Amino acid sequence: MEVFTTDRIRNVVLLGHGGAGKTSLVEAMAYLSGQTNRMGKVSDGNTVSDFDKEEIKRSFSIQTTIVPILWENTKINILDTPGYFDFVGEAEEAVSVADAAIIVVSGKAGIEVGTRKAWEMCERYKLPRMFFVTDMDIDNASFRQVVEDLQELYGKKIAPFHLPIRENEKFVGYVNIVAQTANRWNDKGEVVPMDLPDYSVPYLEKCREALVEAVAETSEEFMDRYFNGEEFSENEIRQALRVNVTDGSIVPVSMGSCILAQGVYTLLDDITKYFPSPDKRACAGINATTNEVYQADYDFSKPKSAYIFKTIQDPFIGKYSLIKVNSGVLKTDDVLLNYHRDTEEKIGKLYVMRGAKAEEVKELHAGDIGALAKLNKARTTDSLSTKANPILYIRTTLSTPYTCKRYKVKNKADVDKASQALTKLTHEDLTLKVVNDSANGQTLLYGIGEQQLDVVVSKLANRYKVEIELGKAKVAFRETIRKKADVEYKYKKQSGGHGQYGHVKMTFEPSGDLETPYEFSQTVVGGAVPKNYFPAVEKGIQESVKSGPLAAYPVVGIKANLYDGSYHPVDSSELAFKVAAAQAFKKGFLQASPVLLEPIASMVVTASDKYTGDIMGDLNKRRARVLGMNPIEGGKQEITADIPYTELDGYTTVLRSITGGEGTYRYELARYEQAPEDVQKREIEARANKLVNIEE
Repeated sequence: MEVFTTDRIRNVVLLGHGGAGKTSLVEAMAYLSGQTNRMGKVSDGNTVSDFDKEEIKRSFSIQTTIVPILWENTKINILDTPGYFDFVGEAEEAVSVADAAIIVVSGKAGIEVGTRKAWEMCERYKLPRMFFVTDMDIDNASFRQVVEDLQELYGKKIAPFHLPIRENEKFVGYVNIVAQTANRWNDKGEVVPMDLPDYSVPYLEKCREALVEAVAETSEEFMDRYFNGEEFSENEIRQALRVNVTDGSIVPVSMGSCILAQGVYTLLDDITKYFPSPDKRACAGINATTNEVYQADYDFSKPKSAYIFKTIQDPFIGKYSLIKVNSGVLKTDDVLLNYHRDTEEKIGKLYVMRGAKAEEVKELHAGDIGALAKLNKARTTDSLSTKANPILYIRTTLSTPYTCKRYKVKNKADVDKASQALTKLTHEDLTLKVVNDSANGQTLLYGIGEQQLDVVVSKLANRYKVEIELGKAKVAFRETIRKKADVEYKYKKQSGGHGQYGHVKMTFEPSGDLETPYEFSQTVVGGAVPKNYFPAVEKGIQESVKSGPLAAYPVVGIKANLYDGSYHPVDSSELAFKVAAAQAFKKGFLQASPVLLEPIASMVVTASDKYTGDIMGDLNKRRARVLGMNPIEGGKQEITADIPYTELDGYTTVLRSITGGEGTYRYELARYEQAPEDVQKREIEARANKLVNIEE
């Protein structure tokens, strides 16, 4: 592929609700620009950007795909992101390296939750953006309604650039609001001028007035001229738009049909005209040697540096680290330092990705997006730079996974294979997390949602030939006591020759510290138990608290005191005293009013005000205690609550159902507290087979 300089590059991320038409839009762009000779369909599984087997099987995007579009001497790196919320990490990675965004909205479905979330993501990264309304070839699609809804949400900065023209209920052309001209598509898909339809005139005047008003608000000079009744020329409007789209004070709205590739030609023109090249955007890191801010700013003349924003791990195409060049010009055989991993790597060949295909290039200029193969130690969010100028860029903040499932490998012989495969998947998707919960003898898989975890199961089976099954995670209960117990246990065993003898008198009581398993002390007087056996007694307690006598859960908050006992000069041993202490612990624990403690999460749920009643109703069913509500910007509420961990299973799905996909939540462990009687009874019965007898 040809090498492009920074000023001839546009990095554009496609965002929007799932099913709005992002992948179909990429397909239309690729077709119109001559990258493909036919348009694929998502339903047929033959699009450029949805190439993964899982995407083809499910007919929606799962990962971000890069498709470079060559248009009028400009390279537009299109980052096609998933719209489904389970794969939000992919969108967050793409947004972190984009210089502008197109938020795709279905003219039929209108504004959806994903539309608003896309806007919020653009706000977070201060991205210039425009809306593209798809499905205009469908009868009940309403461009006007979408524009009015957007203006209600985001104000006067929403500026429609086009209006649809329909004849006999068919989408045949568009009105250019800036030029005040009308065009239609002929049989060859070419644009030809036509007379402005009479029915378009009133709405055209209204939209142009809104556009002119938006332009007027961009400077005092324009505002004065606007109030004096002066007309702005077409060139003045376009020049103002170039500046104000870049700084986000105007957000254009365009429209078309992806299936018919209508309106896409104009969209590509608008991208090159109004969206900034990378050198118009700021980019800064930290010099690891001097700790000073390094203004990279996509300057090709500065020392080389790059940021790894995504990793592809595939058994067939290998490992690729997707990068954005933040400064300098990368060339083949460059040696770059990964300061995070304390390693230098020769980058070998340079590639640009086109869907699943890697195409070799000689150079990658500042601001361009490309790929490096076989960087063994590099991980997503790492920075690359020269050894003489080591630069660190801020790592992208990705959504935290809270949906948790226990997983088991079906074939025990595949345990290591599954572990290695999951490690690769977690390198590829940072919103996946594998946690070894040794306390409960389980391995946990965390993700953004259950659909994402289902995809992981399928990928393991198809890519790596490993089968796992997901189940409900076991909750880490604890055991403790509420009263004091005074017990005695004598361990005596004779079997010919030396026997075993250990005799202890001990008290067990609550320590008041639920963070610590046990406290051990001894108040033995007169040498009833020799000092050299004290460690063995503590060892017996230490091992016993790992699995309590109530339901085999870890014990916390115990204060154990050895105050008396006896020994045999020949038969006593460390083992005997350890067993005696363990048996005394079991006996004393069960006499001291034992209880189960359940973990309580401190949770914050965020959603629109209109959903708060339903959310709190559901939380009450889950034994949660709602602690308060805090209004935040955007007409939303933060609901804070304490909720038992046992009630969190499946909450992601329920919350999305209640809020139409809008609601989010986060939680962390707050404390342990006594579980209700029915919960204790259920757990004790379920764990009866886990209890083991203490043996020598």
